[in-house]
Amino acid sequence: MANVAVFASGSGSNFENIATSDLNIDIKVLIVDNKDAKAIERAKRLNVPYKIVERTGKTRDQFEQDILEILKQGNVEYILLAGFMKILSAKFIEQYDRKIINIHPSLLPSFKGKDGILDAYNYGVKVSGVTVHYVDSGIDTGEIIDQAPVIIEDDDTLETFEDKIHATEYELYIRALKKVLEVNE
Repeated sequence: MANVAVFASGSGSNFENIATSDLNIDIKVLIVDNKDAKAIERAKRLNVPYKIVERTGKTRDQFEQDILEILKQGNVEYILLAGFMKILSAKFIEQYDRKIINIHPSLLPSFKGKDGILDAYNYGVKVSGVTVHYVDSGIDTGEIIDQAPVIIEDDDTLETFEDKIHATEYELYIRALKKVLEVNE
């Protein structure tokens, strides 16, 4: 059983999906960088320990050192990013080489960055999707673990497209994590 930490900044729906899945993991901690993140309420309801580590008033190095201390305490082997909106430094990533996994709402390498859904929708593509990848020092450039397409229908609104992306995320993230964790057991 792998010891994992999940990082989130917002609603935490991907965190909850992971926490309630049949993955062979022990979530040691949910780390949030926003004291108002709804993910905290999900963690409380699911009895998952959580830590709020805000960047305000700290250097990036101090912020990351605070997180690393928490990870060490929990003997964390893998970090699962679930809507975590901070960019981790190369120095941080090196300490968890091929052990930090991210989910991104587009078919990478297209539509990198924080607005993947909106960018794909506004560009007018007919197929977008979801990517699960290892985190490297670039932005959404790490080795791809798995992808799934999402068709954008002519009558899709941004909201219905977002709903399709999120539904695909929930299924794909678990499938990709099983691939990674079963290989490393």
